[in-house]
Amino acid sequence: MTSVASVIDLYAGLRAGRAVRRRETAPLSGGNTGAAPAAPAPKILVFDSGVGGLTVQREIATRLPGARFLYVADDAGFPYGAWEEQALIARVVQIITGLCARERPDAVVIACNTASTLVLPALRAELTIPVVGTVPAIKPAVAATRSGLVSVLATPGTVARDYTRALINTHGHGAEVTLVGSARLAGLAEARLRGEAVDEAAVLAEIAPAFVDRGEGRRTDVVVLACTHYPFLSDLLVRLAPWPVRWIDPAPAIARRVADVLQLAPESPAFRAPESDASPRGTVLFTSGRQPEGALMAALSALRLAPAAH
Repeated sequence: MTSVASVIDLYAGLRAGRAVRRRETAPLSGGNTGAAPAAPAPKILVFDSGVGGLTVQREIATRLPGARFLYVADDAGFPYGAWEEQALIARVVQIITGLCARERPDAVVIACNTASTLVLPALRAELTIPVVGTVPAIKPAVAATRSGLVSVLATPGTVARDYTRALINTHGHGAEVTLVGSARLAGLAEARLRGEAVDEAAVLAEIAPAFVDRGEGRRTDVVVLACTHYPFLSDLLVRLAPWPVRWIDPAPAIARRVADVLQLAPESPAFRAPESDASPRGTVLFTSGRQPEGALMAALSALRLAPAAH
C-alpha cells in the first residue's frame, strides 16, 4: 500500500522513537586552541494558523536536533481561509515582527500554505533574518507523475491565490493539475490531534475531488498535501483513497531549506542532540492564550515542546 511521503504520526505517537539523523562534526584544524568557539544553536520561530505546522517543526528538529524552537499557533485567527487578504497580511506581520523583537530568533518558518502565499514579501521586508515559507509542492509532484494527472489538496484560500496558479504555470510542464479546496480537512486534522474522533465519511468527501479518472487507465497518481495540517490524517488518507497514489508532504524539503539558510558551520551544536534528550527543545504559544491538554499536550510532549508561560 502506498504511504504518505515522510508521514508525521504525532497523533498515534508512532514516530517517537525514530532515530535522529546527525551530521558528522568536522574536526577542528590542527589542535588550534585559539579557535573561536562554535556559535550557539539557532533559535527558530515556526508559525502556523494552528497545530498543523508541528509536522514541519518535527522535520526541522529531526534535521537540526540541537536547535531551539518557539512554535506559534495563531488559533485565535484560525482558520485563515475566511480572512480578507490585506487583513490577514497585517495580522501575521504584526504577530511575527512583535515576537521577533522579543524573542530574537535566528530564522522564521511560515508553516502554513495559506499565509505563505500572501505574507512572505511583506514579512521579508520587515525582518533582517531568513524567512522560509511553505508553498504547494507542484514542481516535485509534476516530476513524479506518470499519468500526467496531479491534484493539489489545499485550503480554499491557498487554491484561490494567484501565487498558486503562478506555480502551476511555471512548473506544470503540460501536466493536468487539479486544485481542490477543502473547507473542512484542516479542522478535522486539528480535532484529531486534540483526541477527538474523526468522521471518516467527511474525510472521504473532502478528498474525493482530488481523484480524477480520465479513462483508459489514466487517473491521478500524485496528490500534493498543500496544508501542513493534512499529514495528521495521513493514515486515513491512504486507507480511504479510491486508489493508491503518491502523497507529497513538503515538510522534509522545508527542513532542508531551513538548514541551508541558517548557513551553519559543520561543528554547530544545531547538528547534535542535547545531552539530556528528554529536556524541552522549545515552547509553544497559542495566540488565544489557551493551554493545551489531553492528546494535544501528549503530542507536544513527544516533540519536547512545553507550553509557554503566561
